[in-house]
Amino acid sequence: MLEKTKALCDSFLELGVPGFDLSVYKDGECILRHTIGYSDLENKTPMRGNERYNIYSCSKPITCTAAMQLWEKGLFSLDDKLSDYMPEFAEMTVGYGEDTRKAENPILVKHLFEMTAGFDYNVSSPEFNEARAETGGRCQTREAMKYLAKRPLLFEPGDRWEYSLCHDVLAAFVEVVSGERFEDYTKKNIFDPLGMNDTTFMLPDAELSTLAEQYRFDAEKKVAVNCGKNIQGYKIGSEYASGGAGCISTVDDYIKFLEALRVGDKIIGKDTVAFMATGRLSEEQSRTYWTNETHGYGLGMRTPKAGGVCRDFGWGGAAGAFLAVDPECGISLYSAQHLLSSPNQQIRGWTYRYIMAELFDKEDFKKLIIESPLSKDYNLTY
Repeated sequence: MLEKTKALCDSFLELGVPGFDLSVYKDGECILRHTIGYSDLENKTPMRGNERYNIYSCSKPITCTAAMQLWEKGLFSLDDKLSDYMPEFAEMTVGYGEDTRKAENPILVKHLFEMTAGFDYNVSSPEFNEARAETGGRCQTREAMKYLAKRPLLFEPGDRWEYSLCHDVLAAFVEVVSGERFEDYTKKNIFDPLGMNDTTFMLPDAELSTLAEQYRFDAEKKVAVNCGKNIQGYKIGSEYASGGAGCISTVDDYIKFLEALRVGDKIIGKDTVAFMATGRLSEEQSRTYWTNETHGYGLGMRTPKAGGVCRDFGWGGAAGAFLAVDPECGISLYSAQHLLSSPNQQIRGWTYRYIMAELFDKEDFKKLIIESPLSKDYNLTY
């Protein structure tokens, strides 16, 4: 079953991916679990399927779900000013070359979800370096935002879409609204209820050894180079729970989260999930959005476009993790690898396309695969 999908996954190893793990659910039942390659390339340790990974930006849907739980309780409105909760964001500036001027528009809470607040993704900025120095390297999630607020915005809030630290700020916002540390809130309200026992936003040092080996792809030499198990770059301090990139999880754990979103009314309402998975970007904002050809962007995730072929919502991570949920067809899928700058980054999400073409014999997906220039670039056939 799904032999063409398996062959696609196998081709990733030929490109230089050390190991790959895919789980696919249909109407609540696992229809495919394909685990190939190595979790430890140097020692040739085969993938077992229980590996823990740094999932990087696949953290984002979890963070947005946590925030929307609080929204469901009526604790904030998406149109509220961020400064009503985090006063340091009241007087922002916008950078114009070497000059700055006062921002004309306030940052609204919805801008955090939508990636339209104006932040950048510079985790090595002078402001964060100051935070590290003044906190002894701790940079606790909420406190770190006071340093980010000193940094000029890239543009007026709401003007465009820009991948950024928006969801890190959202994690701190969850702390303010809930009165709990972000890592504690997500454990109590998402991970524990779903039985995600190997998932966390704050890994104890003693558990670092439980992670799979992590690699970075050397494009020139075409080899995966071990870069250590720690999150690369995005963990700003020892007490910093990065809502945008700091989660550690397994394939078995994460698919539980996706199934909860697909079904709804478990950790968050079904109508709320549909609301999150509805495109929100204006025509102007969409011009700077990455996957504008096939998807829109909603509250922290890519979303189906009206009349489009792809009906999934989801996102992906820097080390190759990928998630897709298609409620109409009852599909949830999650794949993980532990390779930064990976050579299959452009096509890792094609598992969804292949599954839809193969499982449902959908001609529009077959056409989408065959006619894509990437099929030629990667020697893919269907």
